[in-house]
Amino acid sequence: MQHAQPDLTVGEKLKFYRQRSGKSRTVVAGLVGRSAEWVKAVENGRLLPPRLPMLNRLATAVNVTVADLLDNTEAPGEAFDGPSHTGLAEVRSAMNTFSVPDAPAPPLEHLADRLATAWRVRHGSPDHRTALARLLPGLLRDAQHAARVHDGAQRRRALALLTEVYILTQMYLAYQLPAADLLWRSIDRAMLAAQESGDPRAIAGATWAHVQAHRESGDWDAAMRINLDGLALVERHLADAELVSLSGALRFEAAFTAARTGEAGTALRFLDEAGRVADRLPQGHYQPWTSFSRVIMGAHAVTVAVELRQPGEALRAAHRTAAASIPSRPRRARHLVEVARAHHLRRDHGATADALTHAFASAPETVRYNGYARRMTLDLLEGPTQVRPAAQQLAVGLGLPT
Repeated sequence: MQHAQPDLTVGEKLKFYRQRSGKSRTVVAGLVGRSAEWVKAVENGRLLPPRLPMLNRLATAVNVTVADLLDNTEAPGEAFDGPSHTGLAEVRSAMNTFSVPDAPAPPLEHLADRLATAWRVRHGSPDHRTALARLLPGLLRDAQHAARVHDGAQRRRALALLTEVYILTQMYLAYQLPAADLLWRSIDRAMLAAQESGDPRAIAGATWAHVQAHRESGDWDAAMRINLDGLALVERHLADAELVSLSGALRFEAAFTAARTGEAGTALRFLDEAGRVADRLPQGHYQPWTSFSRVIMGAHAVTVAVELRQPGEALRAAHRTAAASIPSRPRRARHLVEVARAHHLRRDHGATADALTHAFASAPETVRYNGYARRMTLDLLEGPTQVRPAAQQLAVGLGLPT
């Protein structure tokens, strides 16, 4: 029986074995509980290789083993997800803590000030997960406690602050494979707290977090449905720059989801709408949860073009966007990873390595936990001789085998 060539990617091997088994994408999608478009995205590399449980289901669907889909250089999950962070156990404990009923309630203004500090730390730190791990346990315990013991208007304010803490927690937990259950718990709790608070800003932020989680799990229909519902709600409450910027952020998320599913017209329409919203914002405004701002629109254009497999357009957008103008170090690093993806699509190994090196210099923990960065680094290790020293240095920084 014929086997796939060992140098093919996981997606290419899946396509080979699917075709060998005589099954359509629709059939395989039905067997694993996903859409045909999702299977296509895995096969053509638009999505990272799934984690081990889904790989097992895909392998069974096309009558092979997981080993047939992987080669010796690929570790399921761990190569494409960042390692478990050292602070994860304490954050998990704080998420699971229930307060003593007669304990005093934390002052809400003090809690709000601590949250504002945490956002500044998150955006200003090269190793933002490590910085957040020192702040989140206390914030989680105090915000959860405040929401339990306050009542009336104070409780609604506490619930809005708790929503914000959960959004910040999601950013800490993202892409840590052992934290998947905790990530979904934080996202669901954020939405419940936001809805109870009745605060449009909290609901918009929780929606934004939900959209990202559903999109990254491959549930694109749910991502778009939640996105549009949240956008319709926030459009009725555009009272200040924060709410305007959150409406812009949701428009970009719709563009991102549409681009991932290959719907170019829809993606570009929502991207244009997001740009018009950004133009309405005060100069220098930067929404801390979503990074939405005038300056971020160039980075958003890069992401949409990369997802649409248009590297030339992505690089033109990158040339119009100075990475240094993005005030958030982790968001700047993520933008540079997207630029690296554009170069990688063009098989420009040197430019890919250069963009990844600059991304790592901006925020090592962003790159360390980014599956695309990890996969590109693995590819560079087997690339031309001249890029291997840079690739090896990156691999060491990312904790990958060299």
